[in-house]
Amino acid sequence: MTNEVIIEELNTLLRGTYMGIRSFEHYIHKVEDEELKRVFQSMQQDVKLNAQKLAQRIQNLGGVPADGEGFSGTLHSFMHNAMLPNDTSEMIEDALKGLDHYGVQYSEELVRGDLDPQSRQIAEAVIDTSRRQIEELRQYLQ
Repeated sequence: MTNEVIIEELNTLLRGTYMGIRSFEHYIHKVEDEELKRVFQSMQQDVKLNAQKLAQRIQNLGGVPADGEGFSGTLHSFMHNAMLPNDTSEMIEDALKGLDHYGVQYSEELVRGDLDPQSRQIAEAVIDTSRRQIEELRQYLQ
């Protein structure tokens, strides 16, 4: 495995991380419940920290980190914002689906391949953040 392959895998994960940041921005902007807004803001900060770690690792490997979600991510973000429900519990369900599908399942598929041990450790930490956020949001629904 070459650094170029690792960098591309990490950049794909980084673009997805930027999608997560943007999705949380949509929730923060739309939610009326102040406590839930703070939860979303805290989660967004965690995702931003993950983006910084991924970008730093890409740079340390000699690559240039993605600086956004990419064209398809931007399109997805636009559609997500347009279709975001107003109901608080539906919004939480939407966040849960996104975290599970993109933050865990898709990310796990992505990192299953060509990563060195240090990059894999960072990627696993990013996925673990999504898992923790899923658990936190599930408790919020109870």
